[in-house]
Amino acid sequence: MNLLTDVEVEKALTKNMSNQPETKMLGKDVSVYYGEKRALFDVNLNVRKNTVTALIGPSGCGKSTFLRTLNRMNDTIDGCRVTGRITLDEQDIYAPTIDVVELRARVGMVFQKPNPFPKSIYENVSYGPRIHGIARSKAQLDEIVEKSLQRAGLWNEVKDRLQESGTGLSGGQQQRLCIARAVAVGPEVILMDEPCSALDPIATAKVEELIHELRENFTIVIVTHSMQQAARVSQRTAMFHLGYLVEENDTDKMFTNPDDQRTQDYIMGRFG
Repeated sequence: MNLLTDVEVEKALTKNMSNQPETKMLGKDVSVYYGEKRALFDVNLNVRKNTVTALIGPSGCGKSTFLRTLNRMNDTIDGCRVTGRITLDEQDIYAPTIDVVELRARVGMVFQKPNPFPKSIYENVSYGPRIHGIARSKAQLDEIVEKSLQRAGLWNEVKDRLQESGTGLSGGQQQRLCIARAVAVGPEVILMDEPCSALDPIATAKVEELIHELRENFTIVIVTHSMQQAARVSQRTAMFHLGYLVEENDTDKMFTNPDDQRTQDYIMGRFG
């Protein structure tokens, strides 16, 4: 039997560690209360950098509630209280010193229904960079708008009508416009709350393809009711049930050999 030297062991361990994507956001013992009602129970979840993490589970299980804790959208709900710790690059996002506006620029959000501003396509994308002071000139703003629309796979469809209203686009185009609006401010993380639920199959396929491309530059967390979508777009999947995180693992394992019977039953359509 060949024994590895200490140096070889260290090299092997280092190689193993380097193959693991680093943590981008981390939830530790996260609980959420709406008044007296507890909606989440001590959730621990590691969101890995440049990885798509899918949150699955039946309606009302807490997956969207957890998603909203990641950029403090729950702050906007009266009576909502979050306990535990959530970090972005090891910095506590609920610390008193955190600028919530800046946080939401770093952790962008795409909602269930497309919600473009009632402004031009150009204004929809340029609004964020302008108010955050990212662009110093009209030329820089033009460049950001073009690049963001390209990243959202929309540039070729709208480049000749940038001054037309964003609300005049099709549903799928509106959702990609909202994604362009989110990426325009240079976020590190993009949260997506069932971004395809209001879209037809062709528009859904385009958004899913876009998610694959965006993963090269962004960390993505997506809530979805579609098991097929979770299997197609994500590398990690987390299963929620009745406010608890049941399990979290590589997507392939979750869909072929989950550790918890509840995950198996949900994926097989036995409840939910």
